[in-house]
Amino acid sequence: MNLPEINTSLFKRLRFILVETSRPGNIGGVARAMKTMGFSDLVLVNPRFPDALTDAEAVAFASGAQDILSGARIVASITEALEGCNYAAAVSARLREFSPPVTAPRAIAAQLAAGADLHAAVIFGNERFGLPNEIVEQCNVLINIPANPEYSSLNLSQAAQVVAYECRVAALGDGQAASPVGFHGDAASLAQVDGMYAHLEQALVAIDFLDADNPKKLMPRLKRLFSRTGLETEEVNILRGIARHILAVAKKGP
Repeated sequence: MNLPEINTSLFKRLRFILVETSRPGNIGGVARAMKTMGFSDLVLVNPRFPDALTDAEAVAFASGAQDILSGARIVASITEALEGCNYAAAVSARLREFSPPVTAPRAIAAQLAAGADLHAAVIFGNERFGLPNEIVEQCNVLINIPANPEYSSLNLSQAAQVVAYECRVAALGDGQAASPVGFHGDAASLAQVDGMYAHLEQALVAIDFLDADNPKKLMPRLKRLFSRTGLETEEVNILRGIARHILAVAKKGP
């Protein structure tokens, strides 16, 4: 019998829960923060206005993440919101005397990414009052974002963005694909780089910048300089073209 494949990706295991949110724009902002980082499971507990997921302000602030709003659920209690989860993390700037262990976003993100059996929720409170103590005390950890202690006020979507970003980085680990933005050429081979050094040395001798009989440390220092750049084939060709032009000019003489 073929068992169904279990998706252990953190992108499928992590839920964002908003409790008694007051502003529809903040819900849209959280949806946008989630989508930019690859998360999609959003649950609202008793939002404080009707039609929270279709409100014009929520849709506007989602800015292209309307699918997150469309797929979100509204429930009446935190118990319903946590159905299917076996780990819960409260997000709060306010530390409590009696609370679960306090952790930072980066630490909890690493823990969640490593725990393939963890179906976790991160819980955000009301914009003005935060999370009630009874919800915080039900959670496994309390996430405290290490912001400026003189002004640690993050709005709801900013806090969600920080947590979502750290979770994305932890989930991707070393497997993050190279950015497709910008030109990415082929790395030059050792033979190509050695040929460039020889060509460049000839050019420097031709213009009397390098004394062939007393070269000192010029070429080793140039090699050290270029070794830090990660030369690409096209870049080697450009440098050889410069050397070729120097030799041609030097051959013509004054």
